[in-house]
Amino acid sequence: MPERTSEARPSRAPKLQLVNCGKERTFELSSGAPLDRHIAAQVTFERAELNLLLNLYGKKVAAGEWRDYALDFLPRKAIFSVFRRASEIPIYRVEKIPELVRRQGLYAVMNAGGQILRRGHQLDRVLRVLETKFKVIGME
Repeated sequence: MPERTSEARPSRAPKLQLVNCGKERTFELSSGAPLDRHIAAQVTFERAELNLLLNLYGKKVAAGEWRDYALDFLPRKAIFSVFRRASEIPIYRVEKIPELVRRQGLYAVMNAGGQILRRGHQLDRVLRVLETKFKVIGME
């Protein structure tokens, strides 16, 4: 049986092309895995999710409870953080973690200490933990 050499075979590895300042560079990935496995997909909030988050944010700003927010889109999760003041740590974080969709739920609300206040599959139900609860005032 004839011996095979790697030089005789053309490479089938996917190629990644980057264009920067007019210079084009081509990188060949070492494994034969598809290119999209090597580039981490960013987790984001969809428009309907953002509408729910920003509606709640608007109510809390009008009530004077919240002042600022931040959006972070990471490879494994998306985070909506709310602040009482811009210089503080977030008082609440709403996280969307697709890895947990079949377990505890896609969404989680966490407080400043990192404690999970509520977790679930539907964002509107998870956000109810942040809504203002009215207190019953006793009559004298």
